[in-house]
Amino acid sequence: MPRRLLLSCLWCGREIAESDVGRRRRYCRQSCRQRAYEHRKGLEGTGIPDDAVVLSAQEAADLADRWFAARCAAEDVAIAVAEGADARELAVLTTALVSLTKDAERLR
Repeated sequence: MPRRLLLSCLWCGREIAESDVGRRRRYCRQSCRQRAYEHRKGLEGTGIPDDAVVLSAQEAADLADRWFAARCAAEDVAIAVAEGADARELAVLTTALVSLTKDAERLR
């Protein structure tokens, strides 16, 4: 069975499973496609590149908070490894780390 490549939505960052037929999907839902279109149209004539990501101050703060949480989780894993934690504890910590990094990957 061929392995499916997981892509990220260009708007929200959610995972998209690539299908075997047709064009590669760029957005996870029609609403994300619409928001991206509105964003591109809003940038017309501003000199800001179409592929630029413009975040509000709140979105930037939220993103920084998500990356801080992910860094703290990575430090927890490093400490657990240094202290000789068992496989069960490491599995719990790495599961949390993966979850936090997936959340931090979202720009919006």
